Amino acid sequence: MKTKDWILCIFSAILLILSFPKFNLWILAWFAFVPLFFALRNKSKFKAFLLSYFTGVIFWLGTIYWLVHVTFVGLVSLVLYLALYFGVFGLIITRQPLPVTRHLPFAIHHSLIFIPSVWVLLEYLRSHLFTGFGWGLLGYSQYLNLPVIQIADITGAWGISFLVMMVNVFLYKVMGYRLKVKGKDYLLAILFLVVSLFYGYYRLYLSPFTFHLSPIKISVIQGNIPQSIKWLDYAKEQIFERYLSLTSEALSDNPDVIIWPEAALPGVLNQDGHLKEKLKAFVGECGVPLLAGAVYSDKSAYYNSAILISGNGEIAKRYDKLHLVPFGEYVPVKDIFGFLETVVPIGDFVPGKEYTVFSLATRGATQDARRTAQDARRFSVLICFEDIFPQISRGFVKKGADFLVNITNDAWFGDTSSPYQHLQASVFRAVENGVYLVRAANTGISGFISPYGEVRTLVDEDTGSQTFISGYKTYDIALSRRQNTFYTEWGDWFVLVCLIIAIYGALKVKG
Repeated sequence: MKTKDWILCIFSAILLILSFPKFNLWILAWFAFVPLFFALRNKSKFKAFLLSYFTGVIFWLGTIYWLVHVTFVGLVSLVLYLALYFGVFGLIITRQPLPVTRHLPFAIHHSLIFIPSVWVLLEYLRSHLFTGFGWGLLGYSQYLNLPVIQIADITGAWGISFLVMMVNVFLYKVMGYRLKVKGKDYLLAILFLVVSLFYGYYRLYLSPFTFHLSPIKISVIQGNIPQSIKWLDYAKEQIFERYLSLTSEALSDNPDVIIWPEAALPGVLNQDGHLKEKLKAFVGECGVPLLAGAVYSDKSAYYNSAILISGNGEIAKRYDKLHLVPFGEYVPVKDIFGFLETVVPIGDFVPGKEYTVFSLATRGATQDARRTAQDARRFSVLICFEDIFPQISRGFVKKGADFLVNITNDAWFGDTSSPYQHLQASVFRAVENGVYLVRAANTGISGFISPYGEVRTLVDEDTGSQTFISGYKTYDIALSRRQNTFYTEWGDWFVLVCLIIAIYGALKVKG
């Protein structure tokens, strides 16, 4: 391997990093892999693995560097693990040249379909293996490219990853082989891109969202509580008073519901009688339902929960987080990894068991028994990084949620690109399920995302800052009794198609 090969790998990694937040140069993702493909040209499988793995290490270091604010050991370990998927990708798509392929370093003639399918399968595997880390999907780089991401309501985010990778392969073939590229390759790439863009423009401009229900006005509160004082006894009153003060300001907008972030309450709700009674009294006095993130205990078990307090000050319903953060909220296989509790700050939570759907009365609806289900607004809550798992959002919407709420606390990672990368996942969950998604984050980003993935409005300052500031934002979201999207109903069918293509391609090579 030559120095040029390593430089090409670094160039690919940098282009990929720049296509994600905070840079958001999404256009770069469409050709970011081209330098890597040139580096892999005519390489053995072992060398292809090393070059691709090196690219993955650089990319992940530049993308999740913010994890160093929590644990350096965890950052290094996770980067080395995630880079394996890049390495395996290079290993699979590279082979010794055959005359019939005109020295193309890819496994089959139809590399425009095979290579993107392999990439999607690896992203899917990464998103599920060892509880899953579905962060930084290639398709997420396009979260600001609204026409392109509309196909997510059919294919999920996987379809956008496929499309971006396919264009990368096409550009490589054009740049590397010019007139030797077959006409059907041009046609295939252009067809996929044109159909996707046409569908996107149709969804955005020709198929307007129809509102059959009256709007609901929501206020999100961003407390901006430093992680260093969040659980200190002396800071409890200070934290609580900040949330009450911001909520009092938001009440001037006459919202239907107010939302606090994950673990906003500075204590275990049902163990701190003073905190609980003060909160219930405040909500009862203002008469507006409040959804708040809280730690809740049940016997000896502790849950990361979302609590809905009704307008009369009573606890109406609770949701316990289903998917906990490994090595963050619990230690998997404690007999082996128990020592990590001394290395990183790890909680000891128990996962919930139920896909909970909350209900809110329509503004002005009567409260008597004659009120029908049509008078209620139903929503579900994604706590922390649950919004990076499409199957959880789908489960809530299939249960009847009219919109989704993400409450989170990203203060752990400092004023970095982390909350912006987290926002990407929320955008795709909104598009995939065709619903509004409301975010309330302790240090940001808090705001409202439309069913088309448009970030409508965010908590911000006059300077434009959206993170590590305190404030609130109120917005009317209009809802519709709509049919579930294709993706909501059928889930990850596109991944199955990619699996069939990949198996067919592998068998073709063996033959």
